[in-house]
Amino acid sequence: MSDDFGMKHKAKEIRLKRAEKVIEIDFDDGKSFSLPAEFLRVESPSAEVQGHTPSQKQIVAGRRHVGILGVEPVGTYAIRIKFDDLHDTGIFSWDTLYEYGERQDEMWRAYLQALEVRGLSRDP
Repeated sequence: MSDDFGMKHKAKEIRLKRAEKVIEIDFDDGKSFSLPAEFLRVESPSAEVQGHTPSQKQIVAGRRHVGILGVEPVGTYAIRIKFDDLHDTGIFSWDTLYEYGERQDEMWRAYLQALEVRGLSRDP
């Protein structure tokens, strides 16, 4: 356990690859993840997307082509991602990003299923 606000994980390096629309993150335990912009946008930890309880979570459609304008540190425990649709209110802690990396396939399947159930599309 680190001293960074109780974070279990700490990012060693973050690489924004604008052209590929991904963020690559290396963690201090040796794990690395490549997280697509669309995935990060639709799973943003912001209240706008997650709500204040699990039942309030919003399904964000139409973000297939979303890109990332920039990434800025938030203290020593997180980053804020500014997406090109101007969403920038989510603070992605190291633990959140690690969990997203570990659970990316499962979360992505659930997202695609939620879109289908609601008759929504990834396309704008």
